[in-house]
Amino acid sequence: MSKELKTGIVAIVVIAIFIWGYNFLKGQNLFDTDTRYFKVEYDNISGLTKSSFVTINGLKVGKVDKIDFNNEPEKMGHLIVRFSVEKDFPFSKNSIVKIYSPSPLSPSNLAIIPDYQAENAISGDTLKGETESSLFTSIGERLDPIQSKLEKVLVSADSLFKNVNNVLDYRTQKSLRGSVLNLESTLQEVMSMMSSFNSLIDSTSTDLKKSVKNTRLITENFSKVSDTLANANIGRIMRKAEVTLNSANEMLETINKGNGTIGKLVSDDKLYNNIAAMSKELEDLLREMKLNPKRFVHFSLFGKRAKPYTPNKKTASEKEENK
Repeated sequence: MSKELKTGIVAIVVIAIFIWGYNFLKGQNLFDTDTRYFKVEYDNISGLTKSSFVTINGLKVGKVDKIDFNNEPEKMGHLIVRFSVEKDFPFSKNSIVKIYSPSPLSPSNLAIIPDYQAENAISGDTLKGETESSLFTSIGERLDPIQSKLEKVLVSADSLFKNVNNVLDYRTQKSLRGSVLNLESTLQEVMSMMSSFNSLIDSTSTDLKKSVKNTRLITENFSKVSDTLANANIGRIMRKAEVTLNSANEMLETINKGNGTIGKLVSDDKLYNNIAAMSKELEDLLREMKLNPKRFVHFSLFGKRAKPYTPNKKTASEKEENK
């Protein structure tokens, strides 16, 4: 055997060993004839990487070998994942390959959900892929509809406040401030009149104690109710919150259209004018009761007949008002 032949044989062996070692370091055993390769397509791989595990019923049976983009025009942007299965475990072509994450902090892996009702899958087949939603994704899907409802409520509330600001211009605010001041003085006069009923309040002190005791019981019941709410089903509460937001949105839309009592209060100027006039008439009535009490109340210890009311001369304040 010549030196050239020996050198050629050694070179071929070295090259073969190099190729086998390179593929072995990549996780591919060229002498393992049981390894099968499959493909699966996804819209989003959710953090899946090369060398991610492939499991069947929790047992590691392979790994992800390659991830490429789909170059077909109708599926542009989709990702094709090529993975190998080393275990000789039969499953059909209808099996599903699902992307899952064992925990929120761990990377994603592939799980083959085997199906045995159809023809067995062979190396090179393309299987159906799915993505398992994580905990945070599930919470986000539940909160998205509530967020959209809440945004609608905020928009309706903003338009309502704009309408209120348009109604309460400077002139209206000034008039309303004057009405509030008049109402405050009227309430002060009413409070002075109510001071005469202190004796009646003293006689009802026992009832007040009972009311305080009932209030304490009501507070304890509210505490029990709060404990019950703390242990309630969060999903049910979220659904009820969504229904409540829908009702609030409908109510605000009704107010913006001017329907109902609050809607008429916001959009109808006549109602505000009637309230201001009523406050003025109440003030005049209380002033008349203070100046001429005999006109409204007659009190006699000896049973005398009430004298007919004779209007007095105008007071100084009335003269000033007439001026």
